Amino acid sequence: MTPSTWVIVPTYNEAGSIERMLRQTAQQLADAAPGDHRLLVVDDGSPDGTGAIAERIGDELGVVEVLHRSAKGGLGQAYLAGFAHALAGGAQRVCEMDADLSHDPEHLPALLRAAESADVVLGSRYVPGGGVSDWGPLRRLTSRAGCLYARLVLRLPQHDLTGGYKVIRREVLEAIELGSVRSQGYVFQIEITYRAVLAGFRVAEVPIVFRDRTEGTSKMSPRIALEAMWRVPQLRRSAPAALARIASRPAR
Repeated sequence: MTPSTWVIVPTYNEAGSIERMLRQTAQQLADAAPGDHRLLVVDDGSPDGTGAIAERIGDELGVVEVLHRSAKGGLGQAYLAGFAHALAGGAQRVCEMDADLSHDPEHLPALLRAAESADVVLGSRYVPGGGVSDWGPLRRLTSRAGCLYARLVLRLPQHDLTGGYKVIRREVLEAIELGSVRSQGYVFQIEITYRAVLAGFRVAEVPIVFRDRTEGTSKMSPRIALEAMWRVPQLRRSAPAALARIASRPAR
């Protein structure tokens, strides 16, 4: 049977957490989508052997694939490659998850249930029942400010636009012209949700608790934060134009 539920996990130097993450996620999927799921690790040539570990776990579990990329190309490009691979494999719903266990696999069944009636489901830290742990005051403030900035600039009602734990239905990915997405970092997450809203899809939020990584190092950098400052306003022009191009194409 072709699996309809795919979890995409981009990795770069996540050898310390990838095995636990895959095992825990596979167990949650076995309960939430028995016999109908696949985990896709998109590894950007990790020099620490992350890809090889994922291959070994895949041989054991039978539900893990590894897409090897030759070099570090950024979060957005990794997800786009993963989306293309999953859609070609028959995916009907695609879940994004971090490899470092900051996204608790125990939240996955609730997100998948919500995707039965919504087109995009955001795992939200900033709705009742959600939250973060192990963060200091500065990081909490920075995250909140980033979400508020995107909400105000793009005029969106969703509370957590920068999070990377979400479920997206196939119809959304096929409709929002992924080939024109250029954002990296957490702006990629903002852009995907923004395009989905502009295209008229229903977006729901499910509370999650985000936990800071205990293995490896964060991929956040000043460059990623700076990208958000100029890229988010740019989305108000580029995303509607991309969707307008789709609407103007002749029906097949």
